[in-house]
Amino acid sequence: MRGVRYCQIPTTLLAMVDSAVGGKTAIDTPMGKNLIGAFYQPEYVFIDASFLESLPRREFVNGMAEVVKTAAIWDETEFAKLESGQVEIHSAVLGPETRKSHSGRTLSTRSTAQSLLLSVIRASIATKSHIVTIDEKETGLRNLVNFGHTIGHAIEAVVTPDVLHGECVAVGMVLEAEVSRSLGILGNAAVGRIARCLKAHGLPISLDDPVFQKSSQAPGLKVDALLEYMKIDKKNSGPVKKIVLLSRIGKTYEERASGVEDAVIARVLSPALKVLAGPPTKDHFKLATPGSKSISNRALVLAALGNGVCKLGNLLHSDDTQVMMSALDEMKGADFSWEDNGETLVVKGGGGSLLPPKDDKELYLGNAGTASRFLTTVCALVTPNAASTRTIITGNARMKQRPIGPLVEALTANGSNISYVESKGSLPLSIEATTSGFKGGKIQLAASVSSQYVSSILLCAPYAKEEVVLDLIGDVVISQSYIDLTIAMMKDFGIVVERLVGEGGKKSNVYRIPQGTYVNPPTYNIESDASSATYPLALAAITGTTCTIYNIGTSSLQGDARFAKDVLEPMGCTVVVTENMTTVTGPPVGQLRALGYIDMEPMTDAFLTAAALAAVARLPCLPGREQDEAQPKNSTRIGGIANQRVKECDRIDAMRTQLAKFGVVTKELEDGIEVLGIAPSELKAGASIHCFDDHRVAMAFSVLATCPGAAGAIIEEKRCVEKTWPSWWDDLASKIGIRVEGVELDEVPVASSSKPVIHRHGTDSSIFVLGMRGAGKTHIGKIGGNALGWPILDADAMFKDVTGVTAKIFVEEHGWPKFRVVETNILKDIIATKSKGCIVSLGGGVTETPENRELLRAYANGGGPIVHIIRDIDEILAYLNSEPTRPSLGEDLRTIYERRLPWFHSLSNFEFTNILSSKPKLLPNGLPKGWFGPPPVSVEKGAEDEIARFFKFMTGVRTNHPRLTETKPSHHLTLSLPSFSEPHPALKAFDQVVAGSDAIEVRVDLLSPDGKAVTKPAVPTVGFVAVQLAALRQLSTLPIIFTIRTVSRGGMFPDTAVDAAFELMELGVKSGCEYIEVESTWPASRIESFVAAKQNSKIIASHIDKAGRLSWSSDATKDIYDSLAKYGDVVKIVSHASELLETLDMMRFRESVAKGGKPLMTLNTGTEGQLSRILSPILSPVTHPLLPSPSESGLVTFAEVQTALHLLGRTPKKQFYLFGTPIAHSKSPMLHNTAFGLLGLPHHYGLLESATITDELRAAIRDPNFGGASVTIPHKLEIMPLLDEISLQATIIGAVNTIVPFEKDGVTLLRGDNTDFIGLRELLQGNLSSDNELDDKSTSLVLGAGGTCRAAVYALHACGFKTIYLFNRTRANADKIVQSFPAEYNIIPLTSLDAFPGEAPAAIISTIPADGTGTEFMPNPNAGVVIPQTILSRHLGGVVIDTAYKPKRTPLLDLAERVPGWKAAPGIMMLIEQGIGQCTLWTGRLPPKSIISKEVLEAYNASL
Repeated sequence: MRGVRYCQIPTTLLAMVDSAVGGKTAIDTPMGKNLIGAFYQPEYVFIDASFLESLPRREFVNGMAEVVKTAAIWDETEFAKLESGQVEIHSAVLGPETRKSHSGRTLSTRSTAQSLLLSVIRASIATKSHIVTIDEKETGLRNLVNFGHTIGHAIEAVVTPDVLHGECVAVGMVLEAEVSRSLGILGNAAVGRIARCLKAHGLPISLDDPVFQKSSQAPGLKVDALLEYMKIDKKNSGPVKKIVLLSRIGKTYEERASGVEDAVIARVLSPALKVLAGPPTKDHFKLATPGSKSISNRALVLAALGNGVCKLGNLLHSDDTQVMMSALDEMKGADFSWEDNGETLVVKGGGGSLLPPKDDKELYLGNAGTASRFLTTVCALVTPNAASTRTIITGNARMKQRPIGPLVEALTANGSNISYVESKGSLPLSIEATTSGFKGGKIQLAASVSSQYVSSILLCAPYAKEEVVLDLIGDVVISQSYIDLTIAMMKDFGIVVERLVGEGGKKSNVYRIPQGTYVNPPTYNIESDASSATYPLALAAITGTTCTIYNIGTSSLQGDARFAKDVLEPMGCTVVVTENMTTVTGPPVGQLRALGYIDMEPMTDAFLTAAALAAVARLPCLPGREQDEAQPKNSTRIGGIANQRVKECDRIDAMRTQLAKFGVVTKELEDGIEVLGIAPSELKAGASIHCFDDHRVAMAFSVLATCPGAAGAIIEEKRCVEKTWPSWWDDLASKIGIRVEGVELDEVPVASSSKPVIHRHGTDSSIFVLGMRGAGKTHIGKIGGNALGWPILDADAMFKDVTGVTAKIFVEEHGWPKFRVVETNILKDIIATKSKGCIVSLGGGVTETPENRELLRAYANGGGPIVHIIRDIDEILAYLNSEPTRPSLGEDLRTIYERRLPWFHSLSNFEFTNILSSKPKLLPNGLPKGWFGPPPVSVEKGAEDEIARFFKFMTGVRTNHPRLTETKPSHHLTLSLPSFSEPHPALKAFDQVVAGSDAIEVRVDLLSPDGKAVTKPAVPTVGFVAVQLAALRQLSTLPIIFTIRTVSRGGMFPDTAVDAAFELMELGVKSGCEYIEVESTWPASRIESFVAAKQNSKIIASHIDKAGRLSWSSDATKDIYDSLAKYGDVVKIVSHASELLETLDMMRFRESVAKGGKPLMTLNTGTEGQLSRILSPILSPVTHPLLPSPSESGLVTFAEVQTALHLLGRTPKKQFYLFGTPIAHSKSPMLHNTAFGLLGLPHHYGLLESATITDELRAAIRDPNFGGASVTIPHKLEIMPLLDEISLQATIIGAVNTIVPFEKDGVTLLRGDNTDFIGLRELLQGNLSSDNELDDKSTSLVLGAGGTCRAAVYALHACGFKTIYLFNRTRANADKIVQSFPAEYNIIPLTSLDAFPGEAPAAIISTIPADGTGTEFMPNPNAGVVIPQTILSRHLGGVVIDTAYKPKRTPLLDLAERVPGWKAAPGIMMLIEQGIGQCTLWTGRLPPKSIISKEVLEAYNASL
């Protein structure tokens, strides 16, 4: 202030507790904050907390970061206030009542919440005031108020101004606390408390938070960049970076910032880690694992439901327990507080009293499976209040896949009102609160999937209205040890569960739970986690060292405590177990024995650790442990773990795919995995492990990475271990002595992708079709086979050929096991002999056999296309009820469906969602003689077109990608509809909506199951999106651009839903979408993994700068292009324009990079950027008036773009003609001028009538403004010499009816073409469907031998007819036609129409003038050809086309309309179709057929 005396009156919370105290007047520089300035104190500081009522919530929260900081470094009591008082503190100034009443200005009106707020503000000011009084000039002590700032300021330097100071410091505090923990100074409990406190106050705690991901600068948050910014920090001493380290909450390690090595900071900042090979530096490491997750979650529920206060010791501080506590707190089920510096949780139980969350707030549980299962029944205890009557629990994308159906079904059957919000069988759930509560009584529950269902009901059963008798049904009860654990813990809290005795005195699976209320013990110490203990114990085994784990021994309640004795000891380890301690000493490195066979059902979670060890267990197993004589000596087979397929990920598949990166061979078993051990030196180097956000995958592979003699491994998602052991990486380094280094994700090579790279298969590789019986495999396969010209092989028919009997008879005589053996042999034979050029429809149960799954997986990984046909299970059941030809499967079909679905999904590289019509097929004469089974079904023509497109896309025969060039602009329609399966005017007129467009963009983030516009960020389910894609494909076969736009980039998809986004993008690939847009802000390793498996889809790599900070003229934008071009087939860069000239900058940028580079989509959004949409030549977005409000600002229609291009001189007006005579009454001008007008094109179509080729005609076709012409009689032959080239079809047909100008080497040339065949082809394809069941024996018929006859023959051959009958009154003319076509056309001239040498025709085209024909129904005495009804004798019907324009009802059309199963197409429709074909050839745009047809037909009818 230049020496001026001043008073400071802060108006924000940040200013009150920070900048107003201390007199610092520094300024920021590009290299860092507060680097230049001085200290000058104000005379007075006046603080009025009422100013805080004017703040937006985000600004108030921003200041709370500094309040938390001062408490964390100085006063644990104040910190506890902040932990427990979050709701009151925020309501003091943010509550609506406070702002209306102005209460709190005086003591008499001040609420308790306001007093608490003032108290924490005063305490924060007092702390900083005390510190700066002692050390005004920041020589040491004042460093402390920079806790969180060293890293926080570096973050802020990158993302300012998008992210606020307090938000950056909040993340900095968590990361600096983790630095303290990694140095062994701070306990994990304290780190957890800081993170939970900040999160409770609404502050971010990681760089993955949406507030950072929304920033366009987020890609700059790299470790090296942050370390570079941290170099310029006033606390540093030379090159050593200084950080304020905590020793506990309220106490710093030193009274100044401490020096920390870069490697330690980098390890904390890095999203991934490299674990180096051992041996560890400590020969004997001793440690206690964190508290058991299973026991912690159970204890939280028990203590919350109990009466009294319970102090929980050794509680696991993790994501799982945090969401459990938060949910119980939201339901007012208990009060929580901390003692002993966060080591002890004090729970004041609510005695079973629970209320719905305030304001219908959803309980978000992340990926916490235990919490979701336990809370489902807890929520059934909730009683309603005036504000709310329901509780919604939800989770992340994976949680929305994990099953919860059996528990919901049991509770629903018991009277609870629970509904699925999205997908049946999974979260989210809506649970109604009722006054009657949890009914109780007898409950039946299927317990073969998860024991957590059982524990959920057991824990809540004492509070039911009636005594609960729980009957566990099904063949197998999974994880009995966890059920026993729950019962033992309930006893500790005062409720004794009785397990009833069954026949013969054996324990039954029926439990009686008395009514009552839990009585909280004063203290309850939670055992260390036995599952977590497997990792350090296994590490000792693999490195030949010794490990001792405290608090796990013979007295443990946990099944995984048996791991040391049951797994490690048989592998060659020395194991000593006492009551409360386990010690393991490993054999010499490389001397681990294989396990043979082990049933790990009692400790399923530990199988991952065992599998990791088995990778280097190559010595033979102990005698008697082999499963059979054929088992290899180095084999470990782990069974009893089928439930691990539905955990945080499919853990069996995860272990297999990631072990393969080490070169370890595995095999999937029916209920487990087989691992073939190799020597440590044989482990492949460079493995980078994708953990699927699963803590156990990460920790298991960290064990394998430590194996001496190997090369270590990268763990891509280090933070997933926070679920159960947040300090695992620190403990691995400091307590065990394994070197761990930080790694940037973009340093991970592409080869590290989590799934095998899917190599491009040959276009002739056979397509295998998977799916449930009744899904439509054979029917869809036939249509696809017809499109490709491939035969279809049906596994059922092959089975009968091999065995001589049907599958039903074989199973009845020999049973299912023998059936499966034959099925496997057939599959092997198919792969060996039919792997080229076939469609193979496999049996629904082929995936039931592990060997079959291995065969199919190998075929798919080798690039063979396998498509899974998906159909709604209810439709399948309805279909199968009418089909008695297959053997009974002996179990519920829904159960079979749920079991097979994950196999179908994992084995297939394509998926086709079948929403085809299942109406009975029209058969004119009923079902064929001897037909057995359900009737055939009919499929709509649009569906057949999609099947043809899909199968061609799968093979790569035709991938449907438009040619993207700078010279011919391309456009995509941006669909903003929330549903394609609900009625909407745009869908009824879809050909108008897509007219002119080259592709359709599906905005996945705008899709909504309720059919209403999306108003808040949400994740649509995979199943729903799949159905929407299928529905859209019925309307158009245009290429689809599959786009997920995140909130930070202007969309509605949550930025944090990374797993959900990539799962949906995988759906896009497997559904055959031509383009997948991938935003650059997604994690680099996930992008690389996805791109490696894109198959025939192309990637649009996009950078969206919503804020408009991007400068088209900067080098940074060129760098963005280069980074996107590394993985994108198309590059897309979008900014927001604030002025018109920015579009000119954009065009200059295009010129600088477009030549020789990837196709480049560039765009400026906003009204000032509309010009960019007009000038951008590559897939520029357009909308349509029938669509709801555009999903992007500045969108224009296709017609508007064309009009603008004309006005800008980019699209000159062209003149089109019809040449010939007589043409005065032609409908062609109306057709083409209507098309031009609808497309927004400036062109005109007129008549140039002449009987000969005139000079005027010659001049017209060489005029620079000539756009094209239609040619009719008498010029179809005479025009040819005037043209530069003739198309193949025009040459074969022998006539030109279309002239198309084209550019070659800068010169305009003319091509002669024939679109008569296009008109006929479209009518044939549009009216022939699978109902007609065409094959190589199908025939066709042409009547007449004139000029149009040749186009008819060409069209029929193009449609796949192998035989074409030709009838003409003059046989000699017919013979001339036969001789003029190639022999493969197989044209057979007829002398009579009364009989045919082969099958009756399925397609008939008459080229005879209508007055030259007659029938028995329309006799014509002058007819040259009398057409008998026998030509329509084909049992399955067909199509008749009469090329005569008049009369409207010709004798042949009249005859066709009289015979069921036949479709009639008049000549005027051929005119329309060939005219649309002409327009498309001239303009490269498909006009809207519906409007054009309407206009032409109205004029045609009026002229009759």
